[in-house]
Amino acid sequence: MNRLKNTEHLVRDSVLKIFNKEFLTFLFFFVLSGIFWLMMALNETYEKEVPVRVRLTGIPKNVVITQDINDTVMVTMRDKGFYIAAYMLKGYLAPVSFAFDNYANDKVEKGVIPAADIVKAVSLQLQGSTKVMSLKPDHLEFYYNYGLSKTVPVRLSGVIRPSASCYLAKVLFWPDHVTVYASQHVLDSIQYVTTEDLRITNFNDTVIRRVPLMKIRGAKIMPVTVRLGLFPDILTEESIEVPIEAVNMPPDKVFRPFPNKIRVHFTIGASQFRHIRPEQFIVVADYNEIARQPSSKCNLYLKSAPKEVRHPTLEFNQVDYLIEQE
Repeated sequence: MNRLKNTEHLVRDSVLKIFNKEFLTFLFFFVLSGIFWLMMALNETYEKEVPVRVRLTGIPKNVVITQDINDTVMVTMRDKGFYIAAYMLKGYLAPVSFAFDNYANDKVEKGVIPAADIVKAVSLQLQGSTKVMSLKPDHLEFYYNYGLSKTVPVRLSGVIRPSASCYLAKVLFWPDHVTVYASQHVLDSIQYVTTEDLRITNFNDTVIRRVPLMKIRGAKIMPVTVRLGLFPDILTEESIEVPIEAVNMPPDKVFRPFPNKIRVHFTIGASQFRHIRPEQFIVVADYNEIARQPSSKCNLYLKSAPKEVRHPTLEFNQVDYLIEQE
């Protein structure tokens, strides 16, 4: 008990030493000076940028908004610190609304809300002493039409590069066509819609992802995103034996090459090789060249090859031959 009482006295004496008269006097004047400083600071003039939401109201049911107005404007206000602090403590300014019919121009199917109207709508929420110094953006635009639309294909845009051992065999979109709503002159200028610029590289397996479509000024695209499928295939070196033909041969002569077939080497996707046939290649010797420059050998040319093959080359470029008279 004695030890407990001693401890109690020690704590009480320590508290009294800390909160003595001099310390309390200092604390009082410190707080008082802080209040004076805060009041002086709040009495200064400040500028503050705050966001204000914007709404377009009264849109007729038969109207399609093809490009929405910006849903937020940044308003720079100027006033005493007291009022600026009050706006900040409130945390927001109420959204401002604009009636569609007041700004729509059916001749160009476009509406423009000027800065003066935005400032007027925002000022209704402000103190009389608060001034709006600037807006970003300084006006608002929206585009619309009465349901006029067009269906166009989707195309890929950007850098799409599989790994070194593969090539891009197929690109698919789901959906592969989208609907564009716009005025007639805008629709006439749109033949297709592209994805936003993509960068997908060094892949060797199927890639499936949802990608956004590139926005078009004055047009509304539905849907705004599509699913993209990239299907790489492994590149393989293959060859196929192809008959040698003659071109520009007189009807009374016969061309006989030795050998009469040649192997064509090329690179192709592994899955595509099974669809390749010899008749898809054309290897020729030109009789006119032979007649101009007689020799024991004639030159061979790869005249045609399937579009799926890459870097087709002949096994050799010359062969022995005979020209026989019928």
